[in-house]
Amino acid sequence: MSVLPFLDVALALLIVGLAVWTIAARVLFASVVGYVAYGLLLALVWVRLYAPDVALTEAAVGSGVTGVLLITAGKRLGAARAGEAGPAPGLAQKLFAGALALLVAGALAAVILILPDPAPSLAPQAAAAADGPGAGLGNPITAVLISYRSFDTMLEKVVLILAVLGVWSVGADKAWGAAPAPLGQRNPYGASVFLAQMLAPVGAVIGVHIFWVGADAPGGAFQGGALLAAMWMIAMMARITEPPRIDARRLRLALVAGPAVFLIAGLAGPLMAGSFFAFPHAFAKPIILFIEAFMLLSIAVALPALVAGPPSGRSE
Repeated sequence: MSVLPFLDVALALLIVGLAVWTIAARVLFASVVGYVAYGLLLALVWVRLYAPDVALTEAAVGSGVTGVLLITAGKRLGAARAGEAGPAPGLAQKLFAGALALLVAGALAAVILILPDPAPSLAPQAAAAADGPGAGLGNPITAVLISYRSFDTMLEKVVLILAVLGVWSVGADKAWGAAPAPLGQRNPYGASVFLAQMLAPVGAVIGVHIFWVGADAPGGAFQGGALLAAMWMIAMMARITEPPRIDARRLRLALVAGPAVFLIAGLAGPLMAGSFFAFPHAFAKPIILFIEAFMLLSIAVALPALVAGPPSGRSE
């Protein structure tokens, strides 16, 4: 008898328990640590569901980048918090929030349980379209993202750029164009510097590799870009490098490079293959890799920009 079903049940119970603990934790830092661990456990779940692409994204973004973002946000909120805390929510508010959460969870569970078996799916049609003209890739996930639902994929990166602009816009007017505040302390620990010096180069190579093999194996621009972003953030936290000024031309070009190249390729589709966002089958793979290379650059720049925060105009 296989032990895997018991491990799956134990993993599910551990995730639920960790989620409850993360919500119930009274200390902000403890909640963030629980959230990061929760994301790593979800990555294991996606591996068990044979979705390594999603597992890579969950580990890099769901726990890595988002964890750093939450820690940074919590630190800044703590520094900006007024001396007197606001009134604590009353019993009625707590009961209402709990009842609303149970209602939403019950509705979602009911929707899942009433689905027919097998559940309706457009997977065969998507696979057929991804294998048709305009794909030419060995990895069906990348084929779906870049060929079958390419317009949606491009807009997702546009949303990232808009998020960065939203973060920059909350900075003071007098600081506009300056660099965000450093992510690390003035004199970082030697262990942090050593970790960044050893890990960042290796992680950067792995990120580029994951991007390159994404055409034929699990990986792609988002997973590789998230790893590159994480390595850049590690270097910034160790003060090996500093966040760039937001008015730097290279930074802004890197942010818009991915969606811009994607849109240009889509607009050239009618000339190349007779349809918007269509690629000629003989050249589909190199065109998609060319697009993904610029998407990799935009993602690797946008995520650290979100974590670094608005321009501050101060050295610390």
